[in-house]
Amino acid sequence: MNKKLIATFIIIVIIASVLIINNPKVGDNSLIFIQADYSNSDYEVIYFAGGCFWGVQAYFDRILGVIYTEVGYINGKSKETSYSQLENTEHAEAVEVVYDKNTIDLKDLVKYFYDIVDPTEVNRQGPDKGIQYRTGIYYTDKKDLEIIETITNEEQENYSEKIVTEIEPLENYVVAEVTHQNYLDKNPSGYCHINLASIPNEKPRINISNYEKIILKELKDNLSDIQYRVTQQNETEPPFENEYWDYEGKGLYVDVISGEPLFLSVDKYNPGSGWPSFTKPISWEVLTYNYDNELSHQRIEVRSRIADSHLGHVFSDKRYFQSGLRYCINSASLDFIPYEEMDQKGYGKFKVYFE
Repeated sequence: MNKKLIATFIIIVIIASVLIINNPKVGDNSLIFIQADYSNSDYEVIYFAGGCFWGVQAYFDRILGVIYTEVGYINGKSKETSYSQLENTEHAEAVEVVYDKNTIDLKDLVKYFYDIVDPTEVNRQGPDKGIQYRTGIYYTDKKDLEIIETITNEEQENYSEKIVTEIEPLENYVVAEVTHQNYLDKNPSGYCHINLASIPNEKPRINISNYEKIILKELKDNLSDIQYRVTQQNETEPPFENEYWDYEGKGLYVDVISGEPLFLSVDKYNPGSGWPSFTKPISWEVLTYNYDNELSHQRIEVRSRIADSHLGHVFSDKRYFQSGLRYCINSASLDFIPYEEMDQKGYGKFKVYFE
């Protein structure tokens, strides 16, 4: 069986496992939520409840070493709930934080958590009142308990009133509705009770103002034929006959049009499909998603945030445990910045991801 036939078979198998969750209305792009699964990875997980989960998620998502966050409802009286039922089921609004212990440790994460909450408040944070707004730290590994309790005891010295933050093992967790996921990324002026002006150990920010889309006429002049057809006309380049499908260089993959950073070489792997594949983007906010119904099975199209370039598709792929996702991207949509040239080309701040 030749490579092209193998690639076709892989595509057919993977299409059937496209990840779409919380999808009550097929075709509405605003309801797409790409949920990663790190349960079998070598990363660690902890859950924080600190009042309205919009701001708590935005805060932790910007900390270097945090790989993934999502919001949900935790440790209530039932295994199922929803935002409208929290008063009855008594779940707390919480954030799942997946982190790389080689970059940041649990001790620091717990300290950062206490920096943004008043742990002496009962069922309240900021102006929000109710049992869903209680503070809590929830763990899945017993070894984490000693660290959490040690930091909590240290924090108690800063308060005359008793810390009432729940410290419990995870009992149940329900992923929140799509509208709540990464809410402040989608609504930058939205409500937040947490000061996000100063993030400890902050990741390099990807500022939209630093990148821009080239006008259509210039695109035709500056892109190759295949680059134009892929990025602007949503075509797909041939498998195994593209620049980066098996490339192993160390560096940064950016949007070929705007130069916006999209993927890191450390997150690249070769599943044998014939296209560059990544477990996750450099930052979850740099991509947008659309439903793609061109084939017999619905897929999730991936586009770049600033240039709106067609990049490829994202699939659920449980064979690769680091995220359970496969971002299948066209080489024609990408430009590669070698690690050695990142400073010279203005991407030096992103070298921290390789340290």
